[in-house]
Amino acid sequence: MVTVTEQAKNKIVELKQKEGKSEMDGIRVSVEGGGCSGLMYDLEFDTEERSNDQVFVDNGVKVFVDKKSLLYLIGTQLDFSDGLNGKGFQFKNPNASRTCGCGESFSV
Repeated sequence: MVTVTEQAKNKIVELKQKEGKSEMDGIRVSVEGGGCSGLMYDLEFDTEERSNDQVFVDNGVKVFVDKKSLLYLIGTQLDFSDGLNGKGFQFKNPNASRTCGCGESFSV
C-alpha cells in the first residue's frame, strides 16, 4: 500500500483545482527504469483503473499502482515539502537501499 500524508493530500487537492481535475480523479504512482540510481518514481493524475492496477484510498486520495511498480512501492509514503531543502513531492520508500540527492530516483 502507498500512503498519503496530509501535506501531500493538500497539494494534490490544490493541483486538481488548478488543473480543472475532478474530485474523483486519482493519482497514478509508478516506477520506471532510469535516473541516477537506476529506478525513478512517476506521479500523474489518472481517472481510470487499468486491468493490472491495485487501487488504494488513503487520506481521501485514490492511488493507482500497477502490480509491477507495487513490488517496489509497498510501504511507501507520499509526502510534500515546500521547505528550504527542496519543494515537491517526496517518496519515503522503506524498500530503497539507495536514493539520489534529488529524491526522484532510487535502487533496491
